[in-house]
Amino acid sequence: MRAFIYTGGAVRVEFITEHPKADDITIAADAGYHTARALGERIDLLLGDFDSIGDIPREEGMEIRQVPAEKDFTDTQMAVEIAVERGAEDIIIVGGLSGRLDHTLSTLSVLEDLYSMGVYGTVTDGQSRARYLNSSSTLIARSHYKYLSVIAADETVKGVDIEGCKYPLKRATLYRRNQFAVSNEITGNVAFISVKKGGVYIIESKDA
Repeated sequence: MRAFIYTGGAVRVEFITEHPKADDITIAADAGYHTARALGERIDLLLGDFDSIGDIPREEGMEIRQVPAEKDFTDTQMAVEIAVERGAEDIIIVGGLSGRLDHTLSTLSVLEDLYSMGVYGTVTDGQSRARYLNSSSTLIARSHYKYLSVIAADETVKGVDIEGCKYPLKRATLYRRNQFAVSNEITGNVAFISVKKGGVYIIESKDA
């Protein structure tokens, strides 16, 4: 089962290619309501402390869950927790990459948490799209995103292979404090990325 979570922050709606199907769960986290509406998506659940949404909308068929403003988790983290509780194995977060840097870093850390639970996670705002990978491999299809970066999430990441790109790597070591696998470009139909040990963020992006 897939879940779509819509959050606040700037979203380039014209470049969002991920859209829910009829049997997917859709959750709006506070001002993410406006993101979902800009994309023309339905909302199954609206949750948050509602400090940024404005007037709370009341729509037929939409569940509303209000939480205290003083809490231990962000609205996005709570939305992810609910999606996992409801059986989501694939979660797409739309938004959360632009605006406040603390929220951006928090959203990226959610990908790592999901990976540890065996849940596939993606976050996108139309200008960038991020995934997390740890001691495994994946294929990234060529898309409208021009750049492909592999960012070390751990202090040291070993055995990094990148194929199908302008700047290939073979058995490379990446360091969190010295990132260099940035602004690569996919040259074929797909790129192959493999990591022997450690975690990385795989980030596709385009210029503003």
